Amino acid sequence: MSGIRKFHNKVSGVKGAISLTLGQPDFPVPKKIKEAIIRAVNENKTVYTPNPGIPELRSEIANYLKSFNINYSQDEICVTVGGAEGIMSALAAIIDSGDKVMIPDPAFPGYINCAKLYGANIINYDLVGENFEIDYKQIEDIILKEKPKVLVMSYPCNPTGAILDKEGAEKLHKIIRDNDILVVTDEMYSALCYEDNYYSIAQYEDIRDKVILISGFSKTFSMTGLRVGYVCATEEIMEGIMKTHMYAVTCAASISQYGVYEGLKSCLPDVEYMKNEFKKRRDYMYKALKDIGFEVGFPRGAFYIFPSIKKYGLTSEEFCDRLLKEAKVAIIPGSAFGKNGEGFARISYAYSIEELKISIDRIDKWIKKNF
Repeated sequence: MSGIRKFHNKVSGVKGAISLTLGQPDFPVPKKIKEAIIRAVNENKTVYTPNPGIPELRSEIANYLKSFNINYSQDEICVTVGGAEGIMSALAAIIDSGDKVMIPDPAFPGYINCAKLYGANIINYDLVGENFEIDYKQIEDIILKEKPKVLVMSYPCNPTGAILDKEGAEKLHKIIRDNDILVVTDEMYSALCYEDNYYSIAQYEDIRDKVILISGFSKTFSMTGLRVGYVCATEEIMEGIMKTHMYAVTCAASISQYGVYEGLKSCLPDVEYMKNEFKKRRDYMYKALKDIGFEVGFPRGAFYIFPSIKKYGLTSEEFCDRLLKEAKVAIIPGSAFGKNGEGFARISYAYSIEELKISIDRIDKWIKKNF
């Protein structure tokens, strides 16, 4: 079971606890998306859609990706039931039992568990330093020695908030270009990059036949429960993905697709507003945690911050358990994200600034009392 959900489920047993556990934006779905979904229901657009999604949405996703300098045609895009199904369908299409798959550590636990479901042998690669950067030499060494089939990566990153910079993108491009390897890049938080420029290995045309891009709109439009993601790949790879997608889900929910279609046409200003609000919360949380005494890197994307708790002499599970029971604040133990996550904790600042301020005050008092 996901360590994220496992710990989140403990919160209901602690009366008065504030949960900063899930990547669930506190903003409502933009009004025009709601109206488009209701309109789709009233117009009886509740039947099966084409397996890869309604053509107008796939076309609009292709246009949207151009704003990130990423080029895919409508026929190279499949709309999925959230990013989670995108990950499952992509990995199911490319992994045979016994294949070696490289997965970052720390990372969203879905990658390793989905790969294991299809019989993969997992090889972790380390994210290192205060900002959890890729050790490119280690990646090259693993590829040379182990000959893995798949490299999984995720930027902006859950749980660390790290992004891929220009230098990193260029190093990865060279590694991918020069080796026989497929890459699955999860860019679910692409709309929440706080830097001026966005970098992705999906931007390089000369390796596009080796790259599978996964993203979605759960975070972008604050519509996690409406389950719309997408996968992009060349037509040869997409043929395999479509087989797994078709038999798993047939198609994404029709009315959700029509909602996202309207969102991409009309609601990008709402996305910009939400991003700016998350940025303010990021700045507040970073300063507040530093003032308390935490060692913490500066997140440049997503809505997570990943402070070190090593100096307090507790495992991440012990630290988070005690914080929940004694201070009534729930955050996720870093161990839920891999062995390199031990000694850290993930805090989601997708919650209101009022909740964040109350939580910080409780954490501060608890730290002062106990350490």
